[in-house]
Amino acid sequence: MTLRKWKLAWALAVAGATFVGAPALAQDTTCGTDRKIDIAEMTWASASVLAHIHAIVLGDGYGCNVELVPGATVTTSASMMGAGEPAVAPELWMSSIADRWAEAEADGTVVKLGDAITDGTIEGLFIPATLLEEYPELATMDGVTARPDLFPDPEDPSKGRVYSGPPGWAAEMATASLYAAYAMDDSGWNLFSVDSAALAASIKRAFLRGDPILFYYWGPTAVLGQVDAVKVELPPVDDDVYKCNTNADCNEVGKTDWPSSMVYVGASAWVADEAPAVAEYFSKVGMTNEDISGLLIYGDANNAETRETAENFLQTRQDFWTTWVPADVAERVIAAIN
Repeated sequence: MTLRKWKLAWALAVAGATFVGAPALAQDTTCGTDRKIDIAEMTWASASVLAHIHAIVLGDGYGCNVELVPGATVTTSASMMGAGEPAVAPELWMSSIADRWAEAEADGTVVKLGDAITDGTIEGLFIPATLLEEYPELATMDGVTARPDLFPDPEDPSKGRVYSGPPGWAAEMATASLYAAYAMDDSGWNLFSVDSAALAASIKRAFLRGDPILFYYWGPTAVLGQVDAVKVELPPVDDDVYKCNTNADCNEVGKTDWPSSMVYVGASAWVADEAPAVAEYFSKVGMTNEDISGLLIYGDANNAETRETAENFLQTRQDFWTTWVPADVAERVIAAIN
């Protein structure tokens, strides 16, 4: 699948904006509750920016009492299930908590308000789209494996280089398992692993120079929004094989694609009961990988803080987010951020 380059024009249109919150909306009952709407701000870029976007809309548009709180998938979901807080997690990856979340939904302690990423997460091995146009056989992993000469290792040009997932990530094990399953060592390849920042820098440098590169990456991310990359075709997802590929104690590695994780807007159950306008809002905020990767470009290109990136999205993509809210809510948000 080709990930079309997100146009930078809108992302670079507004720089250095400083947000000034609007005064509290006196006696405004639009939010539907006096209870605090605390939103989990996860540590990765997409979830953090989404948390700030929603905090601005709920605070300035709906008049909610909003607070951002630190979050992580396992701890945030556990707190929702046990304590009813935080109120909302805007990007809750289900891959590691699906069974527990389903039980809690059945018990009535949590609810899914919507899909945060409507087309699921993306993980895989990628190559430049221009390279695939020149060498169509590179569409599949078998085709890539047969051509290490097209991806020379800068430190050992006699071999090809495949960039693994960052050290310590499950993706590092998954890439290493595919490397073994495809016998890439015997085919003239080196497996290379660097941290996430160095990986991103290597990818951007290769695309800037027009160099070939075979790399692991994931989305939504600014990197996949900036480069025209194609995901290499792997065999269909086999859950058992993938579990082995990401388990250091399993030796029966095999060939499988990365599964796409469902990503929810998850909430403590009281939100749907006590703040129906908030629940209705979150039911409409789903975005695609391309949408989210695109909004992250601004922060990456301008070294902007998360809040600035959120404000830039609200200022420059009014055609997009105003479809989530009633007209009067949109007017209040626009007035606050301009």
